[in-house]
Amino acid sequence: MKNLTVMFPGQGSQYVGMAKEFSDSEWMKRADAALGFSLSKIMLEGPDDELKLTAYTQPAILTHSVALFDKLQKSNIKVARVLGHSVGEYAALVAAKVLSFEDAVMAVHLRGKYMQAAVPVGAGKMVAVMKVPAQTIEQACKESSTDSEQVMPANYNEPGQIVISGHAAACERAVKWLGENHSDPHRCIELNVSAPFHSSLMAPAAKELANHFETIKFNANEVSYIANIDAKEYAAGTDGEIIKQNLIKQVDGSVRWTQSVESLPTDLSVECGPGRVLMGLGRKINRDLKIICLDKEDGFSELEGALS
Repeated sequence: MKNLTVMFPGQGSQYVGMAKEFSDSEWMKRADAALGFSLSKIMLEGPDDELKLTAYTQPAILTHSVALFDKLQKSNIKVARVLGHSVGEYAALVAAKVLSFEDAVMAVHLRGKYMQAAVPVGAGKMVAVMKVPAQTIEQACKESSTDSEQVMPANYNEPGQIVISGHAAACERAVKWLGENHSDPHRCIELNVSAPFHSSLMAPAAKELANHFETIKFNANEVSYIANIDAKEYAAGTDGEIIKQNLIKQVDGSVRWTQSVESLPTDLSVECGPGRVLMGLGRKINRDLKIICLDKEDGFSELEGALS
């Protein structure tokens, strides 16, 4: 298969009991050893409230995703490109041999901690805006931001769903502005999240992560990857320093998932990680895109059938 694309999910795809088939695998053991606590126990047994804590969620998703990718590689399948949604970008970069698994799992654990600590609880918000064009949402954010309170598009998830993020008051102004200036039917749903991710409020987390990145090695990628921050495909052999800067910018920048997926060939893609979130988003971005989810009982046999 000449054009297999592998995509890795982000936060929100986790569930208690995830990666059960890999419970005795080297990946679970290596994650526990790297972190110095039993991440595998939290993944397999919960409780759910603990798994939802960002500092645990992010390495849990990465570990499950990398274990699935390792199983995929053992099928001798050639991968043309990788991409990941937010924290999923780290799994993509492990797959592309930019980061070692141990460096990545520690980096996302710290990333979760830094993001949580960046903003006092209640100071920020994230709101999913449904059925409003991107240009209108961008204008709403611009009109609703001040020098001291900002709101911005955080996740371009699919054409009918863009998440805005920032100071709570600025988010509320943006919702009000849309109600007054966008006459077509639409919905705004406040998300139950612990911090305003992918907004300017995450600048302290980006700075902390940049400092941590100085202690780990970023290799040139061995497989093309698409970056969240600009939806650009970086060919194999891209300097690791460029990739590192993309990851730092991603912390307080937008996840351009819609734009990333729009650029994909329609041959075949697989979702490699917990859940089926990306498959659902992909269908809304491009109905011609064929995505097979590997986190299900018949995922690999479905892929085998599609390849034959």
